[in-house]
Parts: sequence; structure tokens; C-alpha cells
Amino acid sequence: MQLWSDSFKDGSAIPAKFAFCKIDTKAHVALSDNKNPHLGWRDMPHDAQSLVLICHDSDAPSQGVDVNQLGREVPADLPRIDFFHWTLVDLPPGMLAIAEGEFCDGVLARGKLGPEALRGTRQGINDYTGWFAADQDMLGEYYGYDGPCPPWNDSIVHHYTFTLYALDIPHLLVEGAFTAQQALAAMEGHILAQASISGTYTLSPELQEK
Repeated sequence: MQLWSDSFKDGSAIPAKFAFCKIDTKAHVALSDNKNPHLGWRDMPHDAQSLVLICHDSDAPSQGVDVNQLGREVPADLPRIDFFHWTLVDLPPGMLAIAEGEFCDGVLARGKLGPEALRGTRQGINDYTGWFAADQDMLGEYYGYDGPCPPWNDSIVHHYTFTLYALDIPHLLVEGAFTAQQALAAMEGHILAQASISGTYTLSPELQEK
């Protein structure tokens, strides 16, 4: 089973148009195009009945004290946690690609609708749902894809992994505003194969130049 993207090379930087935020020299960050990247796959198990796609950032800070604070930096040795950007389930086994911008094209304050999505798929809520919980302008349920927006003062580059799972069931047993963690738990014992690619992203001009 192989997974690839025409939007970025495995292990390379993700272009800003696929991110939630981009660098702004005056305000540190600005909203970006927030398009989902292209993804394609092949060599699926012949008995696969559905697919699941999950994207996560493995470098999210475990504490937010220093995040986006002037005169401070998120230290490199701070323990990191996962931040989930996309959970897409019930992809039909005959589906072989997702087009650039097909499931997300732009930032939508308070989030996109869900869980029902294109081509009979369903999308869970991503972790911006919790991130914006205290922001009255952005508060909402963020279904589907929303791209990278790491802290602009982080001392490390973040890594974003897209993983495609082939399952032996046609419908994943999650409902409503389900999370990536719930989808992963529901997949246990049903995964026939999986494949991953990853890209990097930063909002630090200094790290971007390295």
C-alpha cells in the first residue's frame, strides 16, 4: 500500500496554501488559503471495504504558557503531544485520490459543517475545536481538515503526518462529532494495511530559512 501527494514531497516542507496560517512580517501570522493537499494511493488490499485518513501534528506543545507570547519562546525540550488536523472515514475502497482543495478551501470561522462530507464520507472534529473553545469569535465545531498553524515562537519545526488505513469493515462505528482518538479506537482489530507520508511546517522566519 502506497500513499503520496502531488502537493508536497514526503519529508519536505508543506506549502503555505495548505496551512491554516502563514507568516506575516508585521503581525507574525495571517490566515492562509487552508486548502487540503492532494493525496493519492495504490496497492490497496483486495479485501478492503473502506478507508480512513487521519492527519496529525506530533510536535504540538504540551503546555501553552509560552505559546505566541512576545519576548518568549516555546522551548525545544518541552514535551510534545499530538494535535489532530483531519479525520476522514468511510472512504469507499474504489476511491484512489483526494484532489487539492476538494474537502477544504479556506478558513471558516466557527468551523465547517459535519460529519457528512463528499463522496459518502464522514469527517470528525479536529483539535481546533478545543483550541478555540475560549475564543468567542472562533468558537465552534471544526469538522474536517484545517491545516497547520504552529506557534510562531516555537523553537522547532513541526511535523505533519497523513496516514491512510485500509479496513475490513464498510462503516466505522463512530457517530456525531467524533474525534480522531475515537476513530483510532474504533479501528482496532480492523486494519488490513496502512501507509503514511509527512511534511514539515513552521511560522518562524528563522527556522524557515534553515
